[in-house]
Parts: sequence; C-alpha cells; structure tokens
Amino acid sequence: MTHIIRAVEADDWPKIKQLRLDALLDPAAPVAFHDSYEKASAQPDDFWQDRAAGAAAGVTARQFAAEAADGRWLGTVSVLVERAGTATFFGDVPEQPQTHLVGVFVRPEARGHGVAQELFEAALAWSWSLAEPRIERVRLFVHQDNGRAEAMYRKVGFEPTGHTLPSPWDESARELELAVRRG
Repeated sequence: MTHIIRAVEADDWPKIKQLRLDALLDPAAPVAFHDSYEKASAQPDDFWQDRAAGAAAGVTARQFAAEAADGRWLGTVSVLVERAGTATFFGDVPEQPQTHLVGVFVRPEARGHGVAQELFEAALAWSWSLAEPRIERVRLFVHQDNGRAEAMYRKVGFEPTGHTLPSPWDESARELELAVRRG
C-alpha cells in the first residue's frame, strides 16, 4: 500500500472532519473514542477549522495523517502537549512535560500495512523534537476491552504504566495508560 505520512495543514479541515466521522462509525468506536458520531457530526465547520488550525500550528498539538496516492486519508493520530503542573484532558496533573497521543484511527482496508506504525513514528519524532517543553515521555490511554489497539501500541514500544482511569462512558470500565520514554 502506497502512502505518505504528513502533518496536517489548516486547509485540511474537511478531511479531518470526514476521517473523524468515519472513525466514529467504526465498530470499535465505543471503546476507542471519547466522542460520538452524533456529537461530532453536529459540530459546525468553524469547530473543524479551529481544530485543523491548532493542529497545523504545532504548538500545543500536532496531527499526522496517512495519505494514499489518490489523496484519500487512510489514518491519523493527534499529539497533545501536556505541560508539567497543568491539568490535562483527563484531569491528572503531570509532574514533567509529556505528550499524549489521541484520536488514533486507521481505516480497516489500511490495517496490517504498517500505516499505524508509521503514524506513531511521526508522532514520536515530533514529540522528541520539541525543544520547549523538552519531552521525556509520551503516553496514551486504551480501553480495557480494546485488545487489538493495545496490541498495536505495545508493538510500537508502549508499555503499561499501571496507571488507570475510569472510562468516561462506563465508570465500571478502565482506561489503561501506556507510555514510552525517550530512548
């Protein structure tokens, strides 16, 4: 499968929107994303434009896309910068700066072709390239029932930290933190 991995640009917002909506229709979406198709599809275009602009700026976030030769997006991952001493999306407060991978999705027809691994390589390379803040740790969370995603994360070097959080959709389920440290 021929594809390129690239950072998104602000004018990519229609593709960002469409891939997110497609991801939210995936059978794994209920345990993979903290969002719903109904909520995301109701967002106005300026929401998607702002999201794309923020990811393109690469200051507090960066998004990468896997793009097929015909321009169709095959997958994506977003990277959020979490500063030391500042509450994160999950409400925890990191002691040191870190990045957090979110919104991981690869279209079913592109799975098993190295797309996810290449997206993760780009996300990690960007994280390690930051001078301010200097990142020593990259993390992500995976739902306890999303074994396929957990296996892929482990394959690219992420290991369980032992830290868990309740799932936003089901307080009886857990989100497992996995992380990789600068090598």
